[in-house]
Amino acid sequence: MNICVFLSAADLAETYTRPARELAELIGRGGHTLVWGGSDVGLMKVMADGVQGSGGRLMGVSVDFLVGKARKGVDDMVVARDLGERKKLLLEKADAVVIMVGGTGTLDEATEILELKKHGRTDKPVVLLNTAGFYDGLKTQFRRMEDEGFLPRPLSELMFFAEEPVGAMAYLEESINALPGTGRLRPESAAG
Repeated sequence: MNICVFLSAADLAETYTRPARELAELIGRGGHTLVWGGSDVGLMKVMADGVQGSGGRLMGVSVDFLVGKARKGVDDMVVARDLGERKKLLLEKADAVVIMVGGTGTLDEATEILELKKHGRTDKPVVLLNTAGFYDGLKTQFRRMEDEGFLPRPLSELMFFAEEPVGAMAYLEESINALPGTGRLRPESAAG
């Protein structure tokens, strides 16, 4: 499975790096591929190190103005022209998405995949990994959107909230295996 992880490139405290290492090891040991922003700094580096060190593959999608921070020695690296193209490529290459702690870029990427799901443009499973309650406020906001009629689909159809990496991976593996066919994702709806 190609698992896209949206997360920060900042250097963060152990509170955030521990779960990133745990998820990375689960991805790698499961024989999966990490699809990520391609950077070799901060939390992105922690994830890439963990996946690679556990036997997984790395598929990076960098962007022109960040290419100097791109990780070397990956299985596949693409350099996008701009952030919009990067986001599109990340989502195209992924079978599933995990949203980890991050700033405005991570939030932008997260809302993009949720908007696509809301409109039925993808059925890729999405997990929001709520490390140390980081997304408690966002979770509350999403529930308010659902309760007050702003979401045409139940929130539970758009994303799964996990508190720990093992729960995130269990959900992704169960979701992929539950889809019809050979455990692979159904083709996405035609773009329009």
